[in-house]
Amino acid sequence: MPGVEAAQVPRHIAIVMDGNGRWAKARHRPRSFGHNAGRKAVREAIEACLREGVQALTLFAFSSENWQRPQDEVGALMGLFVRALDKEVDELHGHGVRLRFIGDLAAFDEALRERMQAAMARTAGNDRLQVNIAVSYGGRWDIVQASRQAAAAVARGELRADEIDEARLGQWMSLAELPPLDLFIRTGGECRISNFLLWQVAYAELYFTDTLWPDFDQACLRRAIEDYARRERRYGRTGEQVATAS
Repeated sequence: MPGVEAAQVPRHIAIVMDGNGRWAKARHRPRSFGHNAGRKAVREAIEACLREGVQALTLFAFSSENWQRPQDEVGALMGLFVRALDKEVDELHGHGVRLRFIGDLAAFDEALRERMQAAMARTAGNDRLQVNIAVSYGGRWDIVQASRQAAAAVARGELRADEIDEARLGQWMSLAELPPLDLFIRTGGECRISNFLLWQVAYAELYFTDTLWPDFDQACLRRAIEDYARRERRYGRTGEQVATAS
């Protein structure tokens, strides 16, 4: 990327893909039309990450709260997941993309879970880019499930309660094996986290844009990365300490 050194490119980007419904409404179409249009933006984001050397891309596709949406919209989203898996996995595999789904997968019907598992198995050996799709996911759910695993380890005698620290608990969080989240992007004009990757976002740079998700193309992602590259990441240190360390 012109003007951005490789060391300045975020290793791990997460995106809240917001604005599909409003994009469709502006065109007097149903919300499902916007969700379907958002597939192109997903491909654009993946292609940009592959080109720029990003190691991991995590996309917030369906939150644990989204089950409360109108049933017809939820049904349309489920159908979209199935069609996307059937059409996109071969191409992702060909580009060296490893696909992973995170969240409470037990909430989905068996046929969709089988498709997810098959997609993960098919791409498991790829290492050019890991794309994580958060479905039926919530940041609080993630912390709870990690806490339960820690409690189970204590109950089995494998761990003492006073040995549980950030590092220990973090190993049970979703995406624990990936580089820390560097850049958190939300499209659609809202400026909130919406229960996404609450643990992982602790030291991420936040980037909010008014662009609705179906209009978020590779140029938009490039601007976000350029903005990230201009920021000074201090992690509690002073600017002088950061300058000395570099």
